[in-house]
Amino acid sequence: MSLLAKRTQRVDSSGIRRIFELARSMKDPINLSIGQPDFDVPDIIKSAAIDAIQQGHNSYTPTQGIVPLREQLIAEEKAFTGRDYSLNQMLITSGVSGGLFLSLLALVEAGDEVIIPDPYFVMYKHLVNLNEGTPVYLDTYEDGFTINPDKLEALITSKTKLLLLNSPGNPTGCIFPADQLKAIATICDKHGVLIITDEIYREFAYAPMRSIAEFTENCVLLAGHSKSFAMTGWRLGYAAGPAEVIDAMATLQQYSFVCAPSVAQYAALATPKTDMSQQLADYAQKRNLMSQALSSSFEVSSPDGAFYLFVKAPDGHDGDTFTELAIKNNVLIIPGSVFSERSSHFRICYTVPDAQLHKGAEVLCSLV
Repeated sequence: MSLLAKRTQRVDSSGIRRIFELARSMKDPINLSIGQPDFDVPDIIKSAAIDAIQQGHNSYTPTQGIVPLREQLIAEEKAFTGRDYSLNQMLITSGVSGGLFLSLLALVEAGDEVIIPDPYFVMYKHLVNLNEGTPVYLDTYEDGFTINPDKLEALITSKTKLLLLNSPGNPTGCIFPADQLKAIATICDKHGVLIITDEIYREFAYAPMRSIAEFTENCVLLAGHSKSFAMTGWRLGYAAGPAEVIDAMATLQQYSFVCAPSVAQYAALATPKTDMSQQLADYAQKRNLMSQALSSSFEVSSPDGAFYLFVKAPDGHDGDTFTELAIKNNVLIIPGSVFSERSSHFRICYTVPDAQLHKGAEVLCSLV
């Protein structure tokens, strides 16, 4: 008899983590796999964190998060989405991953169906499975990785509980256009389907970026500071939405994460004073560099946001076999099957120095 709970059998080890472990065993690989910025946390935020430590802000905070940060985020959301959240509709979480965990734990139970546009962030289907829900995949490959509203509505049943959105998307970099968001919101409101929108890459948008929270109150918005300010290890995000849902998430946080890291919360008060426009411009340039370098040998489109390219594997390969070939040639990429029910693509992250991008593109093209 196994000592482990059955829920542990509903998830498996992340394919991305396996690549990370492999990278440690390789000698000086060209690493195009890790989805985190290569710039450092801005000095003003570092200083704010140091000040917080020295001023004694090292203990637990309220489970919901410190009031000044929640007020700051409420003002930012008012400016971006027009949504006027109250304090009890805002929860500071341990990263957007923490927000995903808490929201699905609060909302999904056995038999509930959760629609997930495919490709998707690796965590989505595993968290749904962990909570005994049923992932229902909305294939977006034929629609340029955007959502066809008619296809969405056709998947909705009496068991449909949630729609999980990610814009800008990981792994595709796709941003859903405003007219599509309006149509999605109308359909979900009509059928009583709650939307969870993951907008962690919001600040890395090279095209106009809108939130579905503009078009419906039937929405839990997840965003954060991890990617925008290179604070990935600081574990700081937030959730905003219906008070009933946010209150349930806060209760669950009380008995799990307890609170988001205190020092990171105080440091985030300095983020409005931080200009990240140069980093965004640099990544737009890296996107163009890599898209152009690969376009002669691969089917690849220039993404609207985030910092990934989702590239179709060349003839004679699927994403898995081409990834294996790339790794044998010292280039680390991620197979698309990690993010999809298909295995036709692979993911590249372009948050590395330009010299590495040139070298990596040269190797990949030589393998076609």
